[in-house]
Amino acid sequence: MKKALSLFLLVLLVSPAFAQETTQASTDTATAAQTVQDPAERNKMLYSLGFLLGDNLKRQLVLDNEDDYKALSQGMRDSLLNKEAQTNLDEYKPQIIEKYKQDAQIISQKREAEQKEYLENFSKEKGVKVLDNGAMIKLSKKGKGRTPKADSKVTVNYEGKLIDGTKFDSSYDRKEPFSASLAGVIPCWTKALQQMRPSSKATVVCPADTAYGNRPVGVIPPNSALVFTVELISIDD
Repeated sequence: MKKALSLFLLVLLVSPAFAQETTQASTDTATAAQTVQDPAERNKMLYSLGFLLGDNLKRQLVLDNEDDYKALSQGMRDSLLNKEAQTNLDEYKPQIIEKYKQDAQIISQKREAEQKEYLENFSKEKGVKVLDNGAMIKLSKKGKGRTPKADSKVTVNYEGKLIDGTKFDSSYDRKEPFSASLAGVIPCWTKALQQMRPSSKATVVCPADTAYGNRPVGVIPPNSALVFTVELISIDD
């Protein structure tokens, strides 16, 4: 039982979202090390850490009211201050594990309903084309020239988000276009980019089964619909 609880806490602390934030922050380690020497900046850094941990928790737990937040934060505070626990921890570990399981199911069902509504609404927007695998594309700029084939190599700029607006990837942020064969990308892209011409721009919406299915990838939860802004720069073959 202790091992199971430890695994849940490990997932919290080294989750992809948290790891992505800390990896990005480490690109300027020297500056950050100097900054946190200032007490005000240290407080801001620790607040930011607490915010990220809280953001991670709310993605895994259903917290219904202010009393939930108070009890959770008090437990964390007592632990951080090395105070004696106010409860018998071993007694409540089975309930904690069961809550994680139940809340994961609730969160998954809620996300599924929200995605179904999002996909239905997007499919009804003017100019949206629904492809034979369920992927959807809406061109905002048509471009010129030929369209790529299913195995063409292309170069694109793109930004990827979850339907709630959470950004999980962006070639714009990296300041470097992305090149790949359409035979080696997610099925949604393979189909959608065949509808585009060089210099075109589109919103591409990918149902989960045309993206990563039930596999979690980075900050992308399992069974997630994905929304991309894609600019086709060139067809490279």
